[in-house]
Amino acid sequence: MAFFADTNEVDKYIGGVFRAAAEHPESGPKFRAAGINLRVLYTDPDCEMWILMREPAMEVTIGPSDETADITLMMRSDTGDKYWRGEYNLAVGLAKGEVKAKGPVNKILKLVPLTKPLFPMYRDLVADKDAAQA
Repeated sequence: MAFFADTNEVDKYIGGVFRAAAEHPESGPKFRAAGINLRVLYTDPDCEMWILMREPAMEVTIGPSDETADITLMMRSDTGDKYWRGEYNLAVGLAKGEVKAKGPVNKILKLVPLTKPLFPMYRDLVADKDAAQA
């Protein structure tokens, strides 16, 4: 069974950690400086998420957008959950074809180290959901 019940939960938890990233003292300025429009297509449940990394503020939205994606990642929502828990290596997932990408993947891989300080924040976000499923 999938960890997330619906698109709203994907937005609440994964979108939530991206929104928190924008405010993170170390990672936030670097994400904004990246100037990347990231589109992530999650499945099971389906969710289209846009993370616009630009100054003066990062934006995270759900659903179609008029923006142009610099990079599109495609993965199962559960893969996103495992990544944010610190249990999934994105580079290995790309190599195995579990995560598919369109665009300059090297730009995303350069941002991966910025996400590590956010893993505890994500685990805090999902703690109540984890407890309810235990």
